[in-house]
Amino acid sequence: MSTQPLFSARAEITVSARPDEVYAVVSDLPRSGEWSPECLGGTWVTGEPGAVGSVFRGENLRSEDVVAWAPVVRGRWTTHAEVVAAEPGRTFRWAMHDSKGEKQHSVWGFDVEPDGEDTLLVHHFRMDAPTEGIRGITAEMDTDAKRRFFEEWGEKVAGDLAETLRRIKTVIEKTV
Repeated sequence: MSTQPLFSARAEITVSARPDEVYAVVSDLPRSGEWSPECLGGTWVTGEPGAVGSVFRGENLRSEDVVAWAPVVRGRWTTHAEVVAAEPGRTFRWAMHDSKGEKQHSVWGFDVEPDGEDTLLVHHFRMDAPTEGIRGITAEMDTDAKRRFFEEWGEKVAGDLAETLRRIKTVIEKTV
């Protein structure tokens, strides 16, 4: 049986800071508005901030031109995500919730590892099965439209990961 994900993307960048310093920033999700192309920030709604099992409510904003032909959410909306891995100085990951508050197979994360005097920061995303949102977006699409959507959405996600890392690098290197 294949374990090929529906979406999978990753980007990496070297940051002039120690792994624990980088981890402290990327695991502070309320600050994500400083670097995310879509997330404006948000608040922890349950649990200890940044701990496995804690839930974050994100405030998001998406422009009209993002995969403009597809029925994706535009403007402002909120999400809920649950921390699924939190190893200080190593990895931080969160899974998106559906409208019932259940974890979906949609996981975002950061991995940090020493790279000489610096840190290699990897940002990744993996969706193993269609989320509630993806099912809604693609429900009326034929096979060609679905293929086109997945291709364009994958490019958008990959671009967002790379942009996020560039912004995080700037934020961290200004303060360290």
